[in-house]
Amino acid sequence: MTKTPKNQGSRWSDTEKAALAKLADGNTPTRLIALKLERSEDAVRSEAQRLGVSLAPTNQSPYGTAGKGRK
Repeated sequence: MTKTPKNQGSRWSDTEKAALAKLADGNTPTRLIALKLERSEDAVRSEAQRLGVSLAPTNQSPYGTAGKGRK
């Protein structure tokens, strides 16, 4: 059985909303955001959608190949 998040059912504070936006901007995985904010992943996704914050990972070149010309 999973543990109930500490903040389950409580309203999102302005500080938590700002932290959510900052973590999402930093390409932090949803699961890690949930752990840091002590919320469920579903709650994080729901609040992010409500705020218009994208949780999709930014497109990054794999293995440090950015900027190298391909032939």
